[in-house]
Amino acid sequence: MNRIKHGLLLLLLFAFLKPTQGQQIDSMMGLYAEGFPKERMHIHFDRPYYNTGDTLFYKAYLLAAYEPSLLSKNLYVEWYDTSGVLVKQTVSPLYQATAKGSFEIPATYKGAFLHVKAFTRWMLNDDIAYIFQKNIPINGGTITTGKMPQPTRLDLFPESGTLVEGVNSRVAFKATNQSGLPVKIKGVLVDAQKKVLDSLKVQHDGMGIFVLRPMPGQQYQLNWTDEYGRTGTTPINNIKKEGAVLTVRTNNEKAFLQFERSQNAGEPFKQMNLLVHMNQSLMFKVGLKMIERNFQRAEIPIEELPTGIVQFTLFTSDWIPVAERIVFINNHTHDFGAKLNPIYTNLNKRGLNSFEIIVTDTTSTNMSVSVYDAGANASDPHSIYSNFLLASEIKGYVHNPAYYFQSDADSITSKLDLVMMTNGWRKINWEQLKAGIGPQLKFMPENEYMTLKGSVFGIKPGMVKDQQLNLILAAKDSSKSLLFAAIDANGSFEQPGLFFYDTVKVYYGFNNNAKLNSATQVKIENGLLRKENGAKTNFGSIPPVWGGVDSMAIVRMNYFLSEQEKLRRLMASATLTEVVVKSKTKTKMEVLDETYASGLFSRGDGYSFDLTDGTSLALDILTYLQGKVAGLQITGNGPNATLSWRGGVPDIYLNEMRSDVNMVSSIPVADVAYIKVFRPPFFGSGGGGASGAIVVYTKKGGGTSKGGQNVKGMESAILAGYSRFKEFYNPVYDKASSAFEPDTRNTLYWNPYIITNKRSPRYKVEFYNNDVSTKLMIVLEGINAKGKMTRQVKVLE
Repeated sequence: MNRIKHGLLLLLLFAFLKPTQGQQIDSMMGLYAEGFPKERMHIHFDRPYYNTGDTLFYKAYLLAAYEPSLLSKNLYVEWYDTSGVLVKQTVSPLYQATAKGSFEIPATYKGAFLHVKAFTRWMLNDDIAYIFQKNIPINGGTITTGKMPQPTRLDLFPESGTLVEGVNSRVAFKATNQSGLPVKIKGVLVDAQKKVLDSLKVQHDGMGIFVLRPMPGQQYQLNWTDEYGRTGTTPINNIKKEGAVLTVRTNNEKAFLQFERSQNAGEPFKQMNLLVHMNQSLMFKVGLKMIERNFQRAEIPIEELPTGIVQFTLFTSDWIPVAERIVFINNHTHDFGAKLNPIYTNLNKRGLNSFEIIVTDTTSTNMSVSVYDAGANASDPHSIYSNFLLASEIKGYVHNPAYYFQSDADSITSKLDLVMMTNGWRKINWEQLKAGIGPQLKFMPENEYMTLKGSVFGIKPGMVKDQQLNLILAAKDSSKSLLFAAIDANGSFEQPGLFFYDTVKVYYGFNNNAKLNSATQVKIENGLLRKENGAKTNFGSIPPVWGGVDSMAIVRMNYFLSEQEKLRRLMASATLTEVVVKSKTKTKMEVLDETYASGLFSRGDGYSFDLTDGTSLALDILTYLQGKVAGLQITGNGPNATLSWRGGVPDIYLNEMRSDVNMVSSIPVADVAYIKVFRPPFFGSGGGGASGAIVVYTKKGGGTSKGGQNVKGMESAILAGYSRFKEFYNPVYDKASSAFEPDTRNTLYWNPYIITNKRSPRYKVEFYNNDVSTKLMIVLEGINAKGKMTRQVKVLE
């Protein structure tokens, strides 16, 4: 946030200076890069394919420039049906530039896919093309396969943007159907006299290149036939009479540039300028003298540049852009080392499996891992690499983008260059920069969590002075918190830093002026963006179903579903002779949790200990916990005890209030009813909870009621908070388990928060197989504190 304010201040100062146009562009690019970084997003889903009635789990990652974003605290996710109608909107808090969530697919859903759109408030300042969007295939709908009835379209892309008479140019082409999916074609380039000048050959996913040197007075067209036998003709238009063309080729160390202008080009084309830039930051600036020659070559070192898209923009002497080209550079500065090491594999029914995640990088990491049935799910065409490095930087649909990050083979690199030539990209408004005009911001970043804000209506100006609202937030679990908000001269109030899930009832009253309670109306909001169900969206260039869905994928999913149905029938036949209806009884631990824990302290991922029987002989609470929690190290006892978990010190709470070792160690063990130990990260901690938390609850006297919700003498309103999501269920099968319930889980394991650091670089995972899977896929994705990313995939069979 401070960087953004600093950028705005520099922009105001810059307006009073009158540098040359070249200097102005350089300086303005620096301001944009410093003050207005672009946020990029990736979402890791627990698997690629879903069926109606399934629960979808996900983890979102957010970067700004090359680092985890500190700009935003709130994530908005919108779910749309096939007609573009909003089904549901959810809002999640971002923790260390990440957030987790889930979505329950209705059992009655009939669509072939769900469209998901995810963004922060800050991202809404950018073009909608760069917001995270994805179509998720749903097997319960109808998927079109086989011959496509729509006509094929052929789009042309001159390498540097334009064709110029008398200048040789490479022209990329892309053949697609009306849904945007690639189509194979073959054909020829001919002139007006039907002379064949070049042939058309698809190199990859409907894309290819031909060469053309347009001559004055001549006309050109492409005659082609698609894979379905349909023929077409595409004329080549918009050929300029004068101008310049830029050609770029690269190897691992250098970019080789070629500049050529037309012979009749005017004076502005005889002294040209080249800017090489990434993420709004200027990397190189080159001056070109083309007075005596219309042809120049240059070499630019690229081996030290970060991985990503580099833009080459060619200007005339008066700084008018005339040619532009983007190139992808992969110097492997974007990834960190991680391994998936199987410990034991048992693919029998309900077999116990284990693997270890090993991070070779010493920087702290934040990752997510899923294990799913490989037979019922094809590979996801998207990955953390393709979303952060490709999809968030270019416009238009890219078919199977994860393919381009599978290896560094020259064949894949050349195909990725076709993507660079056939898609739009983040274009800089050079005229705006030359004029010293900054970006038009409609949305400021949310660098706080929710903000309780509102207005008081009916209050007279003279009564506003020194007025304050007392607010009590009562959650559904009966926990309460007290806030105070000063009212300004306009009757408005604002209190940042609000954090709760689901809904709360807000009771409010005026401090020291009860008469205002009945004489005024108060409108209260949470400061979040809200969109009502039923709103519509435009899917843009994304095909209704991405190309990974084919007839074989449907066969695999149908086989998996048929196995589920077999187990259901087997279950039914096995219980026809005797049907016993059992109601689920809450365990003592569940009752304790409902009695003592509230809000973010309820449920959660970790360990629970019941001390209500008073039989423990431990000297103190920390002595009691020694050896009971994997990875938690407690040395010493009493007030001198030290704690360590995953390289940090866990937070300590007493009755959900922040505490310390000295305080909890002084409490007699006989007075303690319940202890909860939360695995890292713990979202209830104001400090971030990166090393987990220990929560101690003392015994209550006189019953277990938490009290009523009513607050006498105060007005009230309902306020929505962050969305509450399902937790993924990992069953535990042991020898004592004899229940015969069919297990047909498609996702076997999902953990959205795998945290490692220098002191704890390993993380062990254990999970049980279902009753039908014989081949499993492990997918690990994540980022580290420096913004580097990883993706590791392993098949168990």
